[in-house]
Amino acid sequence: MDNNQLLIFSRISQIVNQKLSGAVVLPSNPSIDATASATALYLSLLKLGKNISLSCSTKVDYDLTGVDKIQKNLSASGDSLMISFPYTDGSIDKIDYRIEGESFNLIITPRNGFHKLDPSKVSYSYTGGKLDFVFVLDSPTLTSLGELYQNNQNQFQGLEIINIDRHLTNANFGTINYVNKTASSLSEMVFLLIKNLGVELDKDIATNLYAGLASATNNFSSYSVNAQTFETAAALLKMGAIKKIIKKPSEAARINTFTPPSFTPKPFEVKPIESVEKEPKPAKSQETPDDWLKPKIFKGGGLI
Repeated sequence: MDNNQLLIFSRISQIVNQKLSGAVVLPSNPSIDATASATALYLSLLKLGKNISLSCSTKVDYDLTGVDKIQKNLSASGDSLMISFPYTDGSIDKIDYRIEGESFNLIITPRNGFHKLDPSKVSYSYTGGKLDFVFVLDSPTLTSLGELYQNNQNQFQGLEIINIDRHLTNANFGTINYVNKTASSLSEMVFLLIKNLGVELDKDIATNLYAGLASATNNFSSYSVNAQTFETAAALLKMGAIKKIIKKPSEAARINTFTPPSFTPKPFEVKPIESVEKEPKPAKSQETPDDWLKPKIFKGGGLI
């Protein structure tokens, strides 16, 4: 680890130690490596007692711990309780409230013809807080974040932005740029960062990072793999990482939706012998001449 990297880690540690509220954000349609790194960093910051959120503008559906915490908006937990549930335009007739004793009841009435609200799909979170720092992962520019940046540009103003990436085209847009264009994976970079933050990696964090490392290096066969890569993998396995294959959603969908073609044999028809004997014999083919078995004699290119 060179002096420049040590200086970067020192500055990141200073921000994380001094600030309370932050976010980890991903680009649109993130890779397995990026998602594994982001979830591992999110879980690590939670262990440090930080008020942290995890965001991406597109749906992420990898089998990684913490993916279910990804939200589509950029926010910090505050004092305002936010109630979220699936909504179809025009499906709600009215929203009312009623106070009964010490209970506050929020009443949501569906419009005729629409399904009533499913309690199992209602989620709760706090909003209204102010972000102090943002970790931006695997993004050459802030526009790579898609709607997450387009709809919240003002919130990125005045923030400590920690840019973590290995793209050759990274624009170094952060107030701190942890960019290593020769790294084998983002997961390897985040592993070093988490260690320097003083976080004790548990099985979930280690498993996520190992999955990201294996995915980014095509199971350790890519040209970017070096001794440090194998040392990282060994350390993660010692920390309890479970080796598992993480499939991209498109691959999983192809496997789950494949249905082998059905085959229904035709019933075998059994005819009585009397009807078979009465059936007319097939007519003699008109295409086969009577003398086709006789030898042919050719003379000078013509048939005699």
